[in-house]
Amino acid sequence: MPKFKITQKDKSSKARAGKIETGHGIVLTPAFFPVGTKGTLKSLTGAQIQEIKPQAVLGNTYHLMLQPGEDVVAKMGGLSKMMGLSAPNEDGTARSLPTFTDSGGFQVFSLGVGLEKPGVKFLKEGKSNFKNQISNIKDDKPKPRLNKITEEGVDFQSHIDGGKHKLTPETSIKIQQKLGADLIVAFDDLESPTYSEEETRKSLKLTNRWELRSLNAHLTLQGRILKEKQKQLLYGVTHGGKFEDLRKESAKFVNENFDAIALGGAHASKRNLYEVIDWTVSELDKEKPRHLLGIGEVDDIFEGVSRGIDTFDCVIPTRLGRMGHVFVSPPIGNLKNRFRYDITKSKFASDLKPIDRLCDCYVCRTYSRAYINHLFRAKELLAYTLASYHNVYFMVRLTDRIREAIIEGGFEKLKKGWI
Repeated sequence: MPKFKITQKDKSSKARAGKIETGHGIVLTPAFFPVGTKGTLKSLTGAQIQEIKPQAVLGNTYHLMLQPGEDVVAKMGGLSKMMGLSAPNEDGTARSLPTFTDSGGFQVFSLGVGLEKPGVKFLKEGKSNFKNQISNIKDDKPKPRLNKITEEGVDFQSHIDGGKHKLTPETSIKIQQKLGADLIVAFDDLESPTYSEEETRKSLKLTNRWELRSLNAHLTLQGRILKEKQKQLLYGVTHGGKFEDLRKESAKFVNENFDAIALGGAHASKRNLYEVIDWTVSELDKEKPRHLLGIGEVDDIFEGVSRGIDTFDCVIPTRLGRMGHVFVSPPIGNLKNRFRYDITKSKFASDLKPIDRLCDCYVCRTYSRAYINHLFRAKELLAYTLASYHNVYFMVRLTDRIREAIIEGGFEKLKKGWI
């Protein structure tokens, strides 16, 4: 069974270093998990991901069940093997990078309240003609729901072809089992940040019931299907929106029932995000791993770690990379510029310096800002690979440095040097 062990605690904060034992190896924490939504870190190969050396990679249950399907992933040997995330050990044996899958709850939310509320840019209006419906529409008109939430689960239409599907706590867990991830997440109902306290409470109660069903399905699969080395660590998800009493109630519930905790749901602002972490962590057992879902800004990682968070995931590195926004260390990188700049700007057209002079990644050791600027302006696909490679490496090494600083007793000094 996967286990978590704290190896070092910071003396001036709640930061801690630890390790999670999985069937595909040990995950050292704190750690940032890059997101491979559909079984790929966009524009990067498995070999490149292995060079970057993340502790784990996250895949998305909703997208993988639609394409290529969990049964196909299982036939290919599971998510890690399918993505080519294997490398030889020193003794010649093979190892695969650990993987993490979410429950699909967030994507289901995006097909419901996420479409009804103004400003959401998902699908054009209408329920038919699904081919070509993905767009970057900038209007703020409400759009029709593509899901229906019931006590049983969620009935929804695929954003790809309009096909009808159903996700329940039981099917979500079964899909994640077939995907072969080491770390998995209980099925939840994501509250909207626009919900009132009463609406949020109602959503939380549904999540609690769904999570218990997820746990039961997980224990059944663990006992009857999975071999010992394949057993998965199930994370319960905390919710409660921006409301302190609901957040603490949710934290107590999840802590009582699960061996690992994922902080999810909505928050009102960055300040409220940090409050949510504090409220939640105060109710959790110290020996359980804590994952902050969907968060990946530099300052949020430092603040999360200092409040007791162990792992993070976010699409930011590859998404920004494809836009030409690249990460940079202090002093050039700072809170004001969000530790990044736009390398497609004309001022970099003849700049021979690397993206980040303090970065030792393959891209920064090999290419200039001028060359990468040229690739983006020429619309060459290599631009996406180089910018994404650097960004993922940057975030993975950041958490590596944080982990080392905690072990060596220098976390607060490192934090002050960045934020």
